[in-house]
Amino acid sequence: MRRLALPPRPDWTAQVERLGFAFHTIEGETYWDESAAYAFTLDQIERDIEAPTETIEELCFAFIEKALGDEEILTRLAIPAAYWDYIRGSWQRGERNLYGRLDLAYDGNGPAKLLEYNADTPTALFESSVVQWDWLEQAMARGAIPAGSDQFNSLHERLIAAFGGLRTPSPYRLHLTCVAGSAEDKGTVDYLMDCAVQAGLDARFTYVEEIGLLTDGRFCDGANQPIETLFKLYPWEWLFRERYGAALAGSRCQFIEPPWKALLSNKGLLACLWEMEPGHPNLLPAFFEGDPRCSTLSARRVRKPLYSREGANVTLMERDRVLDSDDGPYGAEGYVVQDAATNLFSAAGNYAVLGSWLVASQPCGLCVREDVSPITKNSSRFVPHFIMP
Repeated sequence: MRRLALPPRPDWTAQVERLGFAFHTIEGETYWDESAAYAFTLDQIERDIEAPTETIEELCFAFIEKALGDEEILTRLAIPAAYWDYIRGSWQRGERNLYGRLDLAYDGNGPAKLLEYNADTPTALFESSVVQWDWLEQAMARGAIPAGSDQFNSLHERLIAAFGGLRTPSPYRLHLTCVAGSAEDKGTVDYLMDCAVQAGLDARFTYVEEIGLLTDGRFCDGANQPIETLFKLYPWEWLFRERYGAALAGSRCQFIEPPWKALLSNKGLLACLWEMEPGHPNLLPAFFEGDPRCSTLSARRVRKPLYSREGANVTLMERDRVLDSDDGPYGAEGYVVQDAATNLFSAAGNYAVLGSWLVASQPCGLCVREDVSPITKNSSRFVPHFIMP
């Protein structure tokens, strides 16, 4: 694994915008950054990233089985008791999941370590699937990287196939939604809608703010059309607090991601997995804050809210000294404390976190997010990768 400085395409802005990538720059700062690229060997991808991703997903499924039968775990995860049966029913019915992203610490020497699981509302999907693949092809064509290079990236094909698996009964209507005002969220949902259309689905967009409730208990879009299946780029913990939260169970709506993903998008998962599999090579020691076992953690540790997005309210500490932190609105439900990863890649003053993508629970893609801080934030840059021939 190496970080290589590369000359960006002179017209890189036009090149990514022709793909529909409108949020390459965020608040005047570069988000898509092709002034560097990360090079991996095939063995590193297959042995140290793909295989552990599959292993961690299997551990997560075992955790769900355990958690749904243990009210103490559900309570520690701060899952509202009113939704326990709703989540259980979703899992027992085998409701399908579409995608997720494991954030891993990895410096080129295994094993990769799980930092967190973005299981419910992961973003950076379009740039992972389409934009960096287009960069790869052009980088080879202009000789910036070796001919015959590859990329850990079958996301596009896997997403279309996964949507195609939903195409029963026919015709199958899918609504997709996100909040208004976020270019990144809208771009991600637009991309997924395109994948769904390519899979033959009747796909329609509606903003979260437009969704209402019909007299028969079903949700509807802004045109009062019933919503049968809804892809939502909107966290379950927010939905559980919404005015319409009480209507979820009776809505007859199939959600993507399904309700059982609420257990995996919670950072309490990190403490629970470590308790299930202490010493597992792909896990970092972690405990719920206040657990006496926190005293066994390393002096360098990370405090994370149970519910948090994009590094908000995460604090990196050395004993009682704060080394780095990010502000935000999270933390009311509690925290976990996790050993700081000693294998977080750093080079040229930057830290890199690997995002290992799954579609239908199968590993199939990689993204790299980079920052001058070890805490990955919403503003952290997306840097493309390739596999050396």
